[in-house]
Amino acid sequence: MLRIALAQVNPTVGDLTGNAAQTVEWARKAAEAGAHVVVFPEMSLTGYPVEDLALRSTFGEASRSALLGLAASLAEAGCGELLVYVGYLDVDDVGPRDAAAALYRGEVVARQFKHHLPNYGVFDEQRWFKAGRTLDVLRLHGVEIGMAICEDLWQAGGPVTALGAAGVDLVVSPNASPYERSKDDIRLPLVARRAAEAGAALVYANQVGGQDDLVFDGDSFVVGADGELLARAPQFTEHLLVADLSLESGGCTTGTFEGIEVRRRVLSADPVPAYEPLAPVLSEPLSDEAEVWSALVVGLRDYVHKNGFRSVVFGFSGGIDSAVTAALAVDALGPDSVHGVSMPSEYSSAHSRDDAAELARRLGCHFRVEPVAEMVRIYVERLGLSGIAEENIQARVRGMLLMALSNQEGHLVLATGNKTELAVGYSTMYGDAVGGFAPIKDVFKTQVWTLARWRNAEAEKRGEVPPIPEHSITKPPSAELRPGQLDTDSLPEYGLLDDILDDYVEGDRGYADLVAAGFAPETIDRVIRMVDRSEHKRRQYPIGTKIAFRAFGRDRRLPITNCWREGEF
Repeated sequence: MLRIALAQVNPTVGDLTGNAAQTVEWARKAAEAGAHVVVFPEMSLTGYPVEDLALRSTFGEASRSALLGLAASLAEAGCGELLVYVGYLDVDDVGPRDAAAALYRGEVVARQFKHHLPNYGVFDEQRWFKAGRTLDVLRLHGVEIGMAICEDLWQAGGPVTALGAAGVDLVVSPNASPYERSKDDIRLPLVARRAAEAGAALVYANQVGGQDDLVFDGDSFVVGADGELLARAPQFTEHLLVADLSLESGGCTTGTFEGIEVRRRVLSADPVPAYEPLAPVLSEPLSDEAEVWSALVVGLRDYVHKNGFRSVVFGFSGGIDSAVTAALAVDALGPDSVHGVSMPSEYSSAHSRDDAAELARRLGCHFRVEPVAEMVRIYVERLGLSGIAEENIQARVRGMLLMALSNQEGHLVLATGNKTELAVGYSTMYGDAVGGFAPIKDVFKTQVWTLARWRNAEAEKRGEVPPIPEHSITKPPSAELRPGQLDTDSLPEYGLLDDILDDYVEGDRGYADLVAAGFAPETIDRVIRMVDRSEHKRRQYPIGTKIAFRAFGRDRRLPITNCWREGEF
């Protein structure tokens, strides 16, 4: 028998001291829970992803030094008999390594480097790291424990197959797997298959928390050799998952398997005396809407806090996007850290002003009204502006006002635009696009409405006042930059538009595919041209939490100067 703990923690990139202290704290909790082994996420000592910090020799050396210090600190904290797996950045004569080490009795008893280096989507690991060629198996209390680091688990063959051939009893897998919608539905079947390939129980310990535009959902779990789910941690929160495993020990063979050298070290050969196992913990996965909302809340919270901000400020327009952003911000930071500003122009409707004030009242956050009509008038009259120029100067005056408040009062400005608007360029550079973070940047317009209704329904279930005014949800969306303006004056209906964008942006489908899907050719042509012409705006837009398979910036990167047009050939 073996009691194993999964430390689902939230590290901060570059904070070696803080992350080491966090490791000691959670290892102490694992020891107090009677665990024999505790597994931390991938690169938990350095934070993940470190990006080009990996290429700085000084950072790699500091990481190695911090690892040695951590081993000593764990022993001093009374965790010496606990086998601690921790991820870190190593560096040797070959180059930087995505590494994990096993710490025991004040020593580093094993070091292993990641074998498969992903180079797709958000990953650029072949730029940062050199691949490993060895595997270290440790025998603890009679159990043979092997390790596979993140992508080594996601790829068939290689380390998992080699560990199975060598004959391990347990595979631990430190992970830093970024969140995407419904990704938890993919992980469990994948890990179950890998456990079967290895013929061993498998421990999947994943990072939690936000790092720039990435967010990690945790969702750590343990499966048996037969693929059965034995324990599961909650999503989007730090958690210590403790599970008791009853394992068959068959002995491990050293040698070369799958072209990988398997090495072995005995820490303790005798099994622990039999004991009463803990009841299994099986946390339920979140619903789709709760999962997305939690991802957006955690992504915003950690970006604000980890970058040293105390508060945020943004425009309360009375529309659905700013309302959802406001509700997210209050959930993430608390009402006292959220500052809403209503900035009416001469075209702002009375109902929009009322909706903005009602939103602030429901949320209990700070709220002020700063009319911009007079400031806009000066620009219009001095420069003789009309048409689009007159419309855009309203947005730019508002953006300048928010940045001035940011400078004066120390708030982080949030951009409230959604993925649909960003896709088709329906935003004003240096206007509503200003800010340091964009919480709903990766959320299509129709999804914004869905989240608003879900969040209100959740409030009603708890007997609370729904945070988002019903009128903000039901009224036709408008930028209100000219009399009687509606979004549908210049855009297709949002349901249709999002369906096309889902195929073109998320699915990367071409013109012929869209026609075959049943969309009208003239609508396809119109939407594609708007998307393709707006790459320069997306490059200058603030970062925001990634929740989709193909987020702008991280995943979808096209040239700005680009004469290719879908459907012309």
